[in-house]
Amino acid sequence: MKSLKIFVLSVVMFFGIGIAGAHAVSPEVNGTASVGFFSNYVWRGQKLSNSYVIQPSIGISYKGFGASIWSNIDSDYDDKVEHTETDFTVDYSFSLEKLSFDVGYIYYGLEGAEDTQEFYISAGYDMLLNPTVTVYYDFDEGEGGFIVASVSHSFDLTSDISLNLGASASYNLRNKVMGYDSNGDEFSNFYNGEVSASMGIPVTEAITIEPVVSYSFPLSNDAEDALQAISDDGDDDILYGGLTITLSF
Repeated sequence: MKSLKIFVLSVVMFFGIGIAGAHAVSPEVNGTASVGFFSNYVWRGQKLSNSYVIQPSIGISYKGFGASIWSNIDSDYDDKVEHTETDFTVDYSFSLEKLSFDVGYIYYGLEGAEDTQEFYISAGYDMLLNPTVTVYYDFDEGEGGFIVASVSHSFDLTSDISLNLGASASYNLRNKVMGYDSNGDEFSNFYNGEVSASMGIPVTEAITIEPVVSYSFPLSNDAEDALQAISDDGDDDILYGGLTITLSF
């Protein structure tokens, strides 16, 4: 974690200096700062906490390039409040007519586990349900892949408030970070499905509140074995929710 913090600070300072210079001549610089409060920390179907968590993040983008830092603070980690994870992401997004693409890199800085790293590429199509497929490859601790296919749709409830519905299904490609089957082996099989509903509520032009509720469940016996072994209390079917407050600048 110490090496990650030094690395992140160096990159953010470098990126921030470049963005600050660009901001003087271009309005295309955008940033967000947010804090989320959730009943549990759930990642790809893995329940990684047994109590509520706080998840702050900050990100900035310029002409398709972006960088962000995200953290998790567990309210009941070894019976105390503890910072358990800091992730650093850099990415580049672009569009070709109705197709949109995003390529990036994620560094997962973890407490109580080995840090790991991923590359990913995502492709989406601008049509009904906005289908998107994202392929991740963990070239560090996981030494394997992970695929997520998702759909989403938004409904305008008022001129300012929208209801956002989403669903996803994932597939594990012998990724050690995603756990092992009943024989203790890496596996390739469907992993977890998830459905969610959220609501975007603007407070001011710059501040938005977004409540969300999600339900995650295993899609195969292999995934069920893995999720029960990894999840904090052995759960594989997980209903969780929370609230995110976002400031855009």
